[in-house]
Amino acid sequence: MHALGNEHLSKAEWRDRLLRARADQAAESHAREASALVEAVSKVTAKSVCAYLPFGTEPGTTALVDALAAGGARVLLPVILSRTDPLEWAEYTGEADLVPSRFRGIREPGGKRLGTDAVGAAELVLVPALAVDHRGVRLGRGAGHYDRSLVFAAPGAALVAVVRDDELVDRLPGEAHDVRMTGALTPGRGVVELPV
Repeated sequence: MHALGNEHLSKAEWRDRLLRARADQAAESHAREASALVEAVSKVTAKSVCAYLPFGTEPGTTALVDALAAGGARVLLPVILSRTDPLEWAEYTGEADLVPSRFRGIREPGGKRLGTDAVGAAELVLVPALAVDHRGVRLGRGAGHYDRSLVFAAPGAALVAVVRDDELVDRLPGEAHDVRMTGALTPGRGVVELPV
């Protein structure tokens, strides 16, 4: 889904188009892409990673987080306190220790919460996205959790949006407060440095 001809779409129009495309993806295609993401992320070396558990039609599966942990990284996952607060973080210790979030469909670690500034210790932050553009502008679902949370990331940390190949686009609408991504993780191209 290249942005050529789409440069005047609003964020809402982009979200609608991208969510429909994800909903139309065949299960076999999703599984292939998830496997490719695991292979790509297994080549990443970082001692501390903030990640997330994909849910619904998001690219990837829990295997993505397991691959990071198997590679020796300490993996922190988000804990959503409310619709308006920054994310808190807790260590991922395995799928068996995950509990349902207060937000339907989302799971989170059941262990000790480490606070909102725990993201500051991460060398790599994997960020959910509907799309990211070549400048590093990320389009999320609109809740603002990551925009409020990534301000606590360490200077120089890699901020990498996880998207499908056709969700790395030429240009998205962006705002001054948007935190720019330094990379994209895609099934077909692995980690792509941004801006392109």
